[in-house]
Amino acid sequence: MLTRRHVTGGLAVAALAGPAILRSGAARAQQVTLRMHHFLPPVSNGHAKFLAPWAKKVEAESNGLIKIDIFPSMQLGGAPPQLYDQARDGVADLVWTLPGNTPGRFPRIETLELPFTAHKTAVVNSLALQEFAGKHLAEEFKEVHPICFWAHDHGLIHSTRQVKTMDDLKGLKLRFPTRLSGEALKALGVNAIGMPIPQVPESLAQKVIDGCVVPWEVVPAIKVQELTKFHAEIPGSPTFYTATFILAMNKAKYQALSPEAKKAIDANSGMAAAKMAGTVWDEAAVVVKDMVQKRGNTITVIAEDEVKRWQAATKPVVDAWLAGSKDKGFDGAALRSDLQALIQKHSKA
Repeated sequence: MLTRRHVTGGLAVAALAGPAILRSGAARAQQVTLRMHHFLPPVSNGHAKFLAPWAKKVEAESNGLIKIDIFPSMQLGGAPPQLYDQARDGVADLVWTLPGNTPGRFPRIETLELPFTAHKTAVVNSLALQEFAGKHLAEEFKEVHPICFWAHDHGLIHSTRQVKTMDDLKGLKLRFPTRLSGEALKALGVNAIGMPIPQVPESLAQKVIDGCVVPWEVVPAIKVQELTKFHAEIPGSPTFYTATFILAMNKAKYQALSPEAKKAIDANSGMAAAKMAGTVWDEAAVVVKDMVQKRGNTITVIAEDEVKRWQAATKPVVDAWLAGSKDKGFDGAALRSDLQALIQKHSKA
């Protein structure tokens, strides 16, 4: 039988040991919830096949230390061009956005967005851009903690009338995604109109625009295959345009993570994440293109001699950017040369 002295003594020992046990358990079990914000709907490939799986992978590899809640379609408020600042200011912990949503703010990353610079595949563009970022973009994105950079595959012209030549482009009202793609379209005779991607379906339906310039992957999410019947594709590489993306984290939030939590984020950053994103875009392109063909829409491959005309017409856009880079304090020609070498490197990998 336990005496009163034994019980009291046991409780005292437990009382002394308890706080230490609780402190240790609490420190180990503490979970950080991160809020990720982006502009596309949850049915989009970007959300369903990259961002959501990426978040789940980080959660699993953190052994429960990280939980990521995703808010698509700008559910936390604001407009797509404000996403980068939301990550910087801590409105969101993670954001997925296009640097090109704020034209001129990130001039060095525009190197890949120059007309007829990008590769036709997203994986090559993404790996090249991620390596390029490690060499040249630290200063440009120092206000956040970049998880990864990537770029989509070849962009197409989707329109309500068929495009085969530059003459067919004259006067077409096309939505453009980046500053340089807009300048390139203007050089081709297009009435180029800038707008965030969520506005495209309504603008097409109301005939505010005649079409848009996006990769295959985006098409179903904004119903382009229903609102346009014609799709013009540039064959091979380099292709007409791409857009760059960043998955960025609030810097203070990242720095406050425990070493174990940081390890899970770091393992899913950089080249690994860039390749994961690029693969999603490339795989989606095959599926969407097949769907559009089966639907009966017309896909036109621009002839090679016509592509040369487009390249010549858009060369002044490249020249103007190269000249302007000097005023912005960097050597654009050197950056472009380095990026082209990286594209060549990863296209052979």
